[in-house]
Amino acid sequence: MDRNVPLRQVAVRNPRTGEVDARIDAWDGDRLAGLAARLRQAQPAWAALGAAGRARVLQAFAADVAANGGPVCEALATDTGRWRLAVNEVNALGGLVAGYSALGAALLAESERPSATPGIAIRTQLVPYALVGVISPWNFPLLLSLLDAIPALMAGGAVIVKPSEVTSRFVAPLMAAVARHPELAGVLAFVTGDGETGAALIGQVDALCFTGSVATGRKVAEACARQFIPAFLELGGKDPAIVLPSADPDLAASIVLRGSVQATGQACQSLERVYVPAGMADAFLARLVARAEAVELNHPDIHRGQIGPFIFGRQAEIVAAHLAEAVAKGAKILTGGTIEHHGGGAWLRPTVITGVDHGMAVVSEETFGPVIPVMTYTNLDEAIRLANDSKYGLSAAVIGDEAEAIVVASRLEVGAVSINDSGLTTEVYDAEKNAFRLSGMGASRMGPSGLLRFLRKRALLIQRGTAKDMSAFDEAGA
Repeated sequence: MDRNVPLRQVAVRNPRTGEVDARIDAWDGDRLAGLAARLRQAQPAWAALGAAGRARVLQAFAADVAANGGPVCEALATDTGRWRLAVNEVNALGGLVAGYSALGAALLAESERPSATPGIAIRTQLVPYALVGVISPWNFPLLLSLLDAIPALMAGGAVIVKPSEVTSRFVAPLMAAVARHPELAGVLAFVTGDGETGAALIGQVDALCFTGSVATGRKVAEACARQFIPAFLELGGKDPAIVLPSADPDLAASIVLRGSVQATGQACQSLERVYVPAGMADAFLARLVARAEAVELNHPDIHRGQIGPFIFGRQAEIVAAHLAEAVAKGAKILTGGTIEHHGGGAWLRPTVITGVDHGMAVVSEETFGPVIPVMTYTNLDEAIRLANDSKYGLSAAVIGDEAEAIVVASRLEVGAVSINDSGLTTEVYDAEKNAFRLSGMGASRMGPSGLLRFLRKRALLIQRGTAKDMSAFDEAGA
């Protein structure tokens, strides 16, 4: 392998200007193989630090980023067109490290117990996957890398992260921070590249985490199966919200709006379908439209407004197509609905649409934009049936009387339900949940499971009585 051969370049578009103003290296298989070998060599020493030692290193790294994270924030903001959410992503590192440090202290100790088999003791050892791969998406580039990387590191493994080629500018400043912590630099690397790089990464690791679309997730799962390695997949969603008759229409409208358009709707847990009682529809829609029309774009000043541009240019086209199809089939847009172009970027104001049904893409497919389809129901059985009528099963929201909401939530075929709120899965990291249907596969990335999924169990079966001899097989004793 000739290290002097230049790597293939991938163009990077600025979402606020629409211009290609950067290029990234696309790591190839040979370079990934060399990196993997280096990280594997360092991993045993990292594992030998123990939970307390690894926590110490990760906490020092998190403190460093908190104190010197300006360049990482700037890079994230450039790639995503959002400042506050970029800051939130950087700030999340401290909490993740603190949470998994505490879990590590509680969960990673070797344990022993007596077996149900007389005279035998069982000692359980937790063995980390030596090298974990993480392929993360473009909507929350740093956070959705760290959600997998931090627990994998805390478990004692080494990690290679390949973020989306759409949003990779943060890699250089983040790796500069990693380099200031030599023990961590030996076992954590972020690499850049596109789908070819991601495919090559799968061949180098012992377990793979992927966050992204169902279509790509299926390809990842098939590739991991061929490698005979576990795949932990967090995929798309089409999250429903059920507004109960007991709900306050104004509070419900506030919750639905935030849950639908936060991060420009470019979040897998965004609310993308809303079901309201027929008798409440007018009051709810009046309040929802009024609130939606008060939302401001963060243009021209990234530090003002509440809603940013589409990060990925193609996503604006998908959203526009969903809206156009719905209108052609009789749907009505009450506010928003037009892709706006400012300074070369694409924006969409919060869009409330009615007259929709499950035969429209805007209700059945992941829209991934600030679009709020609202449908009515006549009874709760109908609302639950409609909410469950989806190929996805990531999360949901129920708004209204708490006791009634919990009963309704218990009938929804999703992994997590926010009660009297929305999108709590972005804030609550210590609740285990599993995606239903096409929304994911594998152990929960949250709570204790988020750490334990990176460990295999080795059982030491210790004979403390008398070991059997050949007399145990003597036919005369049968």
